[in-house]
Amino acid sequence: MILNASGCLDALTAPDLARQFDAFVTKTVTPLPRGGNEPVRIAETEIGMLNSIGLANPGIEGFRETLPRLAKLGVPLWVSVGGFSADDYADLCGQLDREKLVQTIELNVSCPNVAEPADSVGEIVAAARERTRKPLYAKLSAASGDIVSVAQAAAAAGADGLSLVNTIRGLALDPRTLTPVLSTATGGLSGPALRPIALAAVFACYRSTGLPIVAMGGIETGRHALELIAAGASACALGTVLFGDPAAPARVRAELAAEAASLGFDTPAAAHAKAHGGEVPIPLRNVA
Repeated sequence: MILNASGCLDALTAPDLARQFDAFVTKTVTPLPRGGNEPVRIAETEIGMLNSIGLANPGIEGFRETLPRLAKLGVPLWVSVGGFSADDYADLCGQLDREKLVQTIELNVSCPNVAEPADSVGEIVAAARERTRKPLYAKLSAASGDIVSVAQAAAAAGADGLSLVNTIRGLALDPRTLTPVLSTATGGLSGPALRPIALAAVFACYRSTGLPIVAMGGIETGRHALELIAAGASACALGTVLFGDPAAPARVRAELAAEAASLGFDTPAAAHAKAHGGEVPIPLRNVA
């Protein structure tokens, strides 16, 4: 299963690209409209991309008006939500629970461009769980320090899966002025530099929780995707690569199948958790 990473694709302006995914993940939606940060909001680096968009979005009411248009894509819809308190997340999930067009909700509890709520992930997931019957995935960042503990808290609170990993904070300086390129100075780093970090996070969080994982972070080839599947991912999401290669979804899908076959696997899914050597984790919330 291949998805897009939240915020890396506008499906309404690139519908043909969005239809190449097994599910489309929206940009993060907040309770009220947000204009986002002032420019400059994106900066390229030698090892990836920095962004400081600031969760620009039309708010939940404006977003719900676009749902019928998104449904015309013909692919399952995952909605990413973000807030500044557990009540914000709960309210958003309550509203989306009534939307038949929404398949899954992703809780963005790790955006580096807003206040970091990592210490209250369990509270956020629990509040969201009370308000929706839809599958809930908690999107986490390795920048939280102990991502395994955060993942365990999310699992214990009722998360159905994890999205790993969100960006980590970085800085780029203008080569002439030696001042920050981004208006906010720092932003979220994505791209190739994030890949080993994502691999480690997926490996550790799958081993400790047994939850389904959507892996993201620097995936550029089918080999990259296969390694994340072997580490414990059930699905992969493409992000930064989409900005330079619109053909990436089809290419990565084909490369993934070829890489798996070359190693003797009937399907890429057959390589799931291979890196764990046959050790099967026990889902945390099912432990007495």
